[in-house]
Amino acid sequence: MTADPGRSLGPEDPDHLRVPTPPPHPYYQEVEFLTHGEAPVRFAVRYGEDHQAPGRPGFLARRAFLGTAAQPVVQYRLASPALADPYAYGRLEREVAAAVALERRYGGARFGAVLTRTVGFDLTSAEPFVLYRPPTGRPLADWAGRLAAEEQERIIGQLATAVRLLADAGLVHRAIDPGTVRWDGTRVRLCEPYAALRAGEPREPYGAAPWASPEQRAGHGTADPRDDLWSVAEIAYFLLAGHPDRGEGPPRDLADYRRLAALEHSGLFSPRASERPWPEDLLRLLHVPDPLASGIGTADPLDRWRAAYDHQLARKRALTGAGRPDGGAAPRAAAHEPRAPRSSLFGRIFGGGDPARPTGADRHPDEDRGTGRGQPADGERRFTSDARGGPAVPSGPAAFVPPSEPLSAALSRGRMCPHCLLPVTYDERLLVTIDAKGNRIPLDLAAERRPGHRADALRKAYHLCPHTGAGDEEHELPVPYLTNGEPLTVALVGSSSVGKTHLLAAMLGEVELGGLEPYGLKCRPLNPEAHRTYLRERVQSLQQGRQLGRTGQQTFARFADGLLVSAGGATPRPVVFFDLAGEDLAQDSEVGRFLMGVDAFVFVLDPLRALRLTSLDPVRQQSGLRRRELGDEAFATVLNRIPRERGGLVAAPVALAVNKSDLVRFEPVVDRWLGRALTGRHDPVAVGAESRDAYAFLAHHASPAWLKPFDDCADCTLHFVAATGGQARGDRFPHGARPRRVLAPLLSLFASCGLLPGVDTAGPLGPGEGNVR
Repeated sequence: MTADPGRSLGPEDPDHLRVPTPPPHPYYQEVEFLTHGEAPVRFAVRYGEDHQAPGRPGFLARRAFLGTAAQPVVQYRLASPALADPYAYGRLEREVAAAVALERRYGGARFGAVLTRTVGFDLTSAEPFVLYRPPTGRPLADWAGRLAAEEQERIIGQLATAVRLLADAGLVHRAIDPGTVRWDGTRVRLCEPYAALRAGEPREPYGAAPWASPEQRAGHGTADPRDDLWSVAEIAYFLLAGHPDRGEGPPRDLADYRRLAALEHSGLFSPRASERPWPEDLLRLLHVPDPLASGIGTADPLDRWRAAYDHQLARKRALTGAGRPDGGAAPRAAAHEPRAPRSSLFGRIFGGGDPARPTGADRHPDEDRGTGRGQPADGERRFTSDARGGPAVPSGPAAFVPPSEPLSAALSRGRMCPHCLLPVTYDERLLVTIDAKGNRIPLDLAAERRPGHRADALRKAYHLCPHTGAGDEEHELPVPYLTNGEPLTVALVGSSSVGKTHLLAAMLGEVELGGLEPYGLKCRPLNPEAHRTYLRERVQSLQQGRQLGRTGQQTFARFADGLLVSAGGATPRPVVFFDLAGEDLAQDSEVGRFLMGVDAFVFVLDPLRALRLTSLDPVRQQSGLRRRELGDEAFATVLNRIPRERGGLVAAPVALAVNKSDLVRFEPVVDRWLGRALTGRHDPVAVGAESRDAYAFLAHHASPAWLKPFDDCADCTLHFVAATGGQARGDRFPHGARPRRVLAPLLSLFASCGLLPGVDTAGPLGPGEGNVR
């Protein structure tokens, strides 16, 4: 039987095996994979011999024949030894993402034949792989000197068409040369997109002269579709001249080839991408019809929901009087119209016992910590009453003492206990250390006269909370929590098994690897021993590919870990993270009473529970999870518990993290963000664009209940994140944990709370404008 090269290879194929079946012959095996539409299929398969895949270190290639019809495909798989390379799996994942995007976009179009067609993939098998339809024709290198002028023009026109299709999909191929482009006498075909980058990503050095542009070879700047047009120009010269150029700019003898004059005048041979024409402009120059001129499909269904996002933002701006979240231009209030002040944590909890934060000249200098505003001059002291209403004590910069200085002037400043929500004033009689068995051992530093030893002891010490009542669980605070800048408490919210624990571990793992340093932030442990324990039991376990155990229910809310975060040498601010069991959050129990005083929230959304996508059904079946139309119980319970201000909205900054986004990574809007690394620079416009896309995606595929955090909170950003990058099998992640963009929600909260240097929290940053933490 002759195989049809255009035959479908999905579940509707007559050779598709719905259940495992004994092979029809000893040399047959069985292969299971996902189609480009993520439909699972199974075929009997006969494999050919392995050989090294050119241009793909660590990959093996082989022919394979599917089903009784012996449908030929080509498999590229990541061999087991190569899995030790931490970047090899990422390269395959990026290739599959590009191949699936092109197949979904152009697979049904006639002009899509210039691209290699993908058949399917499996990124979870022991040796992950991707399948393609076999190439046709012969490499252009074999046709040198044998092509007529008309054929050369058709080849260049079709290559320009291929680059146009790639550019419209946001991709740069980067591997276009006479050895990878095939010609069958009728049409060209580009090779598989194994080197593709998304347009706008930093260029990675790749390719060789003359086929790769000078910028691409050097890895300078960001990937640009016009990088591929350089390759087209060099192929045009090669076909006409019969030999390659040196690849540094226009060929020296370019004037000798009049048929290349138009390409020369267009700037196509320029060594700088910015001076070359865009693909659509080159098509016009070559008099080749643009296949995308009239569109290739229906309008984006998410556009309706992007408009709904804009409407919701306008509604919240009307309620709060705030500006735009994307940092765009927004009319500022007149100078004589002060912003409504936000009440302090004391006022939110005790209902007016502490007045709203003053503005202007009445603002206390400590209120503006982290923003650079209102700082008194060096040596100046301000005085305020003790948190318990006692006599005036020094506060301000002198109250935040470096470890090398005595603490006597600083430690009478009160801090809110994040557990019981009562003020705690430093009292040296309440200092303790905690031994390996959890016993609290009193710490007496009265006789210690060596400043360095004293500072080191306090760095590791705890301070008992004096508000433990009868029947309450005794608790304590790390001393640095009381002796540094204004604390920031962050709580992760979501039902059980949504991935809160994995997300927090992934976040703190990235912090430990220096992920916040490009943003001008330095981090130290709030308590060294507790931080080491968290890293050992959570972060290192996750990095070693182990699935973390579920967070157990508690009788008292304790934070999971804490950091001291500083920017540009400013006073460090304690940042503590709460990770409670989903059952504790959903039950509205006394364990969650601390939520009333939390400064910022990360709501963690699980696509398996939220999204109507049928591609998630097999994973739901494996994990035993069901989709919920009524949203996350923990979301609703927590939102009903948090104090509301500013037009009836929650005032605390919120980030809605779409966790496990790797499960929907091939959805175009998800791939647009999840496939890109964070830039190392806070960009409010990009944050707004991601929030708009994520809102539209959720609104289109989930019930409105899942967007309740955005609807109810004045300042809410939305992010696509992946704490692990894959599904666990048993208690392990087969190819390790690969966090994606996990710092994005945290950075958004830091920006809202004045922790990111260079971010004007008083500017028109959106519904959260004016928040001073």
